Amino acid sequence: MLAEQFVPDGPHLYLYSGAGRDWVKLMNWQHTTMYLFFGISGVVDVLTFVSQAVPRGLDRLMLSVAVFVEGFLFYYHVLHRPTLDQHIHSLLLITIFAGAASTLLEVFLRDNIVLEMFRAGITIVQGTWFWQIGVVLFQPWGGPMWDEENHENIMFLTMCFFWHWAAAVAVLAINYTLTCWCLQRFRRCSGEPYISLGVRQQKGDPNSQATFLSGSDEE
Repeated sequence: MLAEQFVPDGPHLYLYSGAGRDWVKLMNWQHTTMYLFFGISGVVDVLTFVSQAVPRGLDRLMLSVAVFVEGFLFYYHVLHRPTLDQHIHSLLLITIFAGAASTLLEVFLRDNIVLEMFRAGITIVQGTWFWQIGVVLFQPWGGPMWDEENHENIMFLTMCFFWHWAAAVAVLAINYTLTCWCLQRFRRCSGEPYISLGVRQQKGDPNSQATFLSGSDEE
């Protein structure tokens, strides 16, 4: 937040200036607002970890609010821009609002591995698509600029967006497979009870899941 405000050409905490009261660097102010909510989410995360007085699920709720604020700011960030610019950012909004919705579900469905993996995948797509936006709009390696009114460019970028999604699924699948393999290897080497992703089972005990759930309720 401080960087957005105090860079050499930043607003330096001035929201408007001059006799006409013109807005000062609203782009920086939008970024500052977005960082503010993610900062609040981070503080709630820490409080959730260090204190049991914080209501269960508040960390996920504040993260959902922060992601929603990000999406809402981005929606009006690109209003009235060229067609290609609007389209490529609208694809980004899909990942942002989907992430906000899935994180909100985690408030009520805690420790749900499917929702957590979906949120992780959405976050990966959002990050790689930011990179894609930079390549399309600013051409960091040179070359001709994209024709922002060419419909075929819009068709290609829509397809490319789902390639990013496929790549995120592949990354999650590899991570999940490696995690399961490591856990199974740990079980074989140590003889300890198998620790799965979500349920701890005793070797050879078919009733261990019910026992584990009953124990959790008692705790």
